Amino acid sequence: MILFCVRHGQSAFNAEGRIQGQMDTPLSELGHRQSEAAAEALADLGVTALFASPLERAMSTARPIARKLGLEIVTDPRLMEINAGVFQGKVWSEIEQAYPEAARAWKGHDPDFVIPEGESRRNLMLRGRAAMESIRDSGHDRAIVVAHGGLLTAALKGLLDIPAERNPFSLHNCSISQFAWQAQFRLLSLNETAHLRDVNAGYNVTSGDL
Repeated sequence: MILFCVRHGQSAFNAEGRIQGQMDTPLSELGHRQSEAAAEALADLGVTALFASPLERAMSTARPIARKLGLEIVTDPRLMEINAGVFQGKVWSEIEQAYPEAARAWKGHDPDFVIPEGESRRNLMLRGRAAMESIRDSGHDRAIVVAHGGLLTAALKGLLDIPAERNPFSLHNCSISQFAWQAQFRLLSLNETAHLRDVNAGYNVTSGDL
């Protein structure tokens, strides 16, 4: 299997630097244009299946891809972003003021730290890997997965046998990462953004957070 992993387009909360987790936030205007650009980049690659997180920012990214490729979107709740609990809806300065101990623990990268009313990085890694394994077992030669930065990086760490306490990479909005999955899971490209060069021109675009 060849797997194309797409982080959703910029959301309104991404633009504000606000943690969204599993909140159902919409795409920004830029995010919609990024999604159209991703659809163009993914056309004519022989993809036969499209999987997505059911959260709206992922679905809004997947819909232009579905239209361009003539595919149905198959949703899986295991592809949802981390449940960021009490962090959700806040910027980091608000989190550090309201939950200083939790903020320090999160930034310490302990994979077993559970966000109050949320979940841990390790749990995210395990459910993300399980979702990806189900996609592999679906029998398609080429598939697209549209999900979230935290979920995708956590799942990929598990599949690439990167220790849970390490967080070596991040993904930009609407970036495309490509993997081959036969006997082993192998990285072909990571965080491709060339298709977004014109779309992102003039914007201050970063990898963002949850």
